[in-house]
Amino acid sequence: MRVNVNVLTRTRRGHGPIAVTVRTLRNRMGERCTGSMLTRIDHIGIACRDLDKTIEFYRSTYGFEVFHTEVNEEQGVREAMLKINETSDGGASYLQLLEPVREDSPVGKWLAKNGEGVHHIAFGTADVDADAASIRDKGVRVLYDEPRTGSMGSRITFLHPKDCGGVLTELVTAAPGDGSAH
Repeated sequence: MRVNVNVLTRTRRGHGPIAVTVRTLRNRMGERCTGSMLTRIDHIGIACRDLDKTIEFYRSTYGFEVFHTEVNEEQGVREAMLKINETSDGGASYLQLLEPVREDSPVGKWLAKNGEGVHHIAFGTADVDADAASIRDKGVRVLYDEPRTGSMGSRITFLHPKDCGGVLTELVTAAPGDGSAH
């Protein structure tokens, strides 16, 4: 599957944060970014202080239902995945709501500095290890030396926001046998 970078960059006339991130990756990666590396926008991460209240807002306002919840001790978050829609490749797009379980977690620190709101954008990829190495070779800072465990056993890593147009960007590969969100 190919990511249509032109469609993404036109969403906000080339000036929005998502457009800048995709354009930055395309510039750093060349044609590789429009090939098989990024398979889709997997989810948008939203940091919140009260997960239950935030779930209820999205349920009552937009009709989104909870697909999955878990506590990820390694990341220090309690999280919920809300399904937005199904994609043509059999996957789906999600909102990931993140409530820190401790103040010193990455999301806890981010909330203290920035308040509630959009935390990151996540792109699905078939091989987070190979793609993170390739991106690192192009000069983009990858925040983890090795991918870590994400939602539902997925493998994840993050790209430094200063290299991605100011947007914290996650790369995510589903756990074996799981084609759903992460």
